[in-house]
Amino acid sequence: MHESDQIAQRRAKLQELEQLGVATYPHRFDQTHTVHALVQAYSTVDGPTLDARQIHGVTAGRILGVRTFGKANFLVLSDGLARIQVYVRQDSVTARDFDVFKRLDFGDIIGVDGRLFRTKTDELTIWASRIELLVKCLLPLPEKWHGLQDVEIRYRQRYLDLIVSTSSRRVFEVRSRVINAMRRFMDARDFLEVETPMMQSVAGGALARPFVTHHNALDIDLFLRIAPELYLKRLVVGGMERVYEINRNFRNEGISTQHNPEFTMLEFYQAYADYQSLMMLTEEMLAVVVREATGGTEVTFDPHRISFAPPYRRLALRQAAAERAGERLGRLVTDEELRSATGAQAVARQLGLDVPDDQGAGKTTQAIFEGLWEADLIQPTFVYDFPTEVSPFAKQKPDDPETVERFELYAGGFELANAFSELNDPVEQRRRFEAQLAERAKGNEEAHAMDEDYIRALEYGLPPTGGEGVGIDRLVMLLTNSPSIRDVILFPQMRPVKR
Repeated sequence: MHESDQIAQRRAKLQELEQLGVATYPHRFDQTHTVHALVQAYSTVDGPTLDARQIHGVTAGRILGVRTFGKANFLVLSDGLARIQVYVRQDSVTARDFDVFKRLDFGDIIGVDGRLFRTKTDELTIWASRIELLVKCLLPLPEKWHGLQDVEIRYRQRYLDLIVSTSSRRVFEVRSRVINAMRRFMDARDFLEVETPMMQSVAGGALARPFVTHHNALDIDLFLRIAPELYLKRLVVGGMERVYEINRNFRNEGISTQHNPEFTMLEFYQAYADYQSLMMLTEEMLAVVVREATGGTEVTFDPHRISFAPPYRRLALRQAAAERAGERLGRLVTDEELRSATGAQAVARQLGLDVPDDQGAGKTTQAIFEGLWEADLIQPTFVYDFPTEVSPFAKQKPDDPETVERFELYAGGFELANAFSELNDPVEQRRRFEAQLAERAKGNEEAHAMDEDYIRALEYGLPPTGGEGVGIDRLVMLLTNSPSIRDVILFPQMRPVKR
């Protein structure tokens, strides 16, 4: 049957129900149990015990199966968490209720009153004594055994995906458990959860292209935040020594399996800590979070088995880039080469990497590392000691001004977290902002703007501080074996459909 015919048939059934005096859009339905609660409570109770106890339940859900065998009629009812079978006999319900039953379709939401029993095949079932239509599904659902094969429809119509796919529902249950576990972990260590502005006059805290909006009353342009970093550090200046925010960030960048314009981070700052302190905290946190979200510290991310049990591998960025480049080129690549703009560019080109002529040594070295290492970093790995050029908010190492105390955590072949020993010298911070302005003048739209108020905050004194951002979307990808970030965001950004 063509879809348009199915829609017409469903609407005709709705009219027939209205003519029978059935309330087709009732205001409420009182349950004694959810479907999930019934299944959880009685899934292990045998048939004779159910018959002896005469257990009644009133529940509601969506019809995800209809089977008719003469006088025996069966429905499969789901509340999104569990499913239960419903047995409908003409002689066990009122004539009105049986008329309702005959006009039910796959996808309708109904309420059922009845007693629990087990069929000859030992399936937990409700023997219906009352049926109430709660809402008619006017559009046909995908057949349950096919599900939603079209990923575009899955992302655009997430409600449909959730109706027909229990595996999709499980992904977002894991996501919720991850966020709750992170909160509990941070709260237990005396971090204070805070909120910072999503609209900012300076797009700060990261190197990214922002979204721009306009405030009419103030007649000023504002930016959707690319990171909460500079506001969180202002709070540390103000004496809040441990703060965190589970925040939505917005970056006007490309869309890929690892990037969505709107994404979620855990960002936190700890006074009197450095990046080494945060490495240990991160190992501890992820082991706890992964265990609470999945039941263990090992997960499958096809085709790999990844363990989040500490300790994690550690790689110094320049050293690792030099070693892997040397292996590829069959010669010694030195630290000195990678600290020189011309030397690093020459190595990159020998490796087949395309880098701009005016790009600095630090950015080129980072590109070499990412090109040679990133896909191989499957087990959790801290990549540490980054070039100063690519880290405008990180503190330089005392004996090496070209290197900052920063790490990125990789797992599954992509970045999961980014952390610094925070730069707290206002003079050096101004110099870094000015270097970013020079980059902006060259046309780099991701370069950081000057933030005079943030420098003023530093002049009041930011204590030694470690700060970190953890990508929640990417972590959930790993924990649910999801190949795309759009699989773990309920409503990912999509190109509008042309009609």
